[in-house]
Amino acid sequence: MQKEQKSRSIILQACEGDIQFGHTHFVHDHVLGLITSGIAEHYTPDGVTTYTAGTVCLFKRFQLMKTIKKPFEGKPFTTINIFLDQETLKKYSLEHDVAADGIYIGEPNVMLENDEFMKGYFSSLMPYFTQPEKLTQTLEYVKIIEALEILLRNPALRNLLFDFSKPHKIDLKAYMTKHFSYNIPLAQFAKLTGRSLSTFKRDFLEIFSTTPEKWLQKERLAQAHFLITQKNKRPSEVYLELGFETLSHFSHTFKKQFGQTPTELQTHIRLGVSKNLG
Repeated sequence: MQKEQKSRSIILQACEGDIQFGHTHFVHDHVLGLITSGIAEHYTPDGVTTYTAGTVCLFKRFQLMKTIKKPFEGKPFTTINIFLDQETLKKYSLEHDVAADGIYIGEPNVMLENDEFMKGYFSSLMPYFTQPEKLTQTLEYVKIIEALEILLRNPALRNLLFDFSKPHKIDLKAYMTKHFSYNIPLAQFAKLTGRSLSTFKRDFLEIFSTTPEKWLQKERLAQAHFLITQKNKRPSEVYLELGFETLSHFSHTFKKQFGQTPTELQTHIRLGVSKNLG
């Protein structure tokens, strides 16, 4: 289970138990985060990045993040996330005459390694894990401004933080083919591709000749079948990786499509391999 001690923009999160925690998020605002214990596996269309305790990273807004959070060495997954919302950034921009002077062209996830100032900043937040009521709205705002001041020591981040434009309309077929495994509402897919929901559905039907819901399920199930049969992955790994809500829902949907559950398919494959070896 997950516990969050939440105020408006600072979240202190702890995942308890031995199971893995899989999540797909539409990152609406920039997020500055520190992993305090455990590990996180961040899945992208280009591969998997593993974040360990002590990792500090700035995640750019308007992107998809699929993360599996795990306990490690007997410690649960815990993290501190600072959400840098547009209202706060616009206010800071006006008050301090800070603005983007170009398009940000760097990585969407910026690792902040060996930064003593950032380490000290997060250390100052640690007491609020046990006393969240002490993090008043005034203190929270002060801490967010402090985070911005530290981040802006890197001039390149100005264009990342203070670009207030909306996503432009992009190639829908290319984007969906690359990001189908992310389990987010259609409205968020629409926003990421620079469309209204109605335009997204209309364009999708024209391109794929079916509805987004049917196409997404078919693609995810096909990829699940491939991962089990060709990559020897366990169903418990696959359902998280492909954005299914629960293992039972994944198994039921998979059987409806292929006539057997993922576990039955995996068993048949292993028996076949054993016979071949014999």
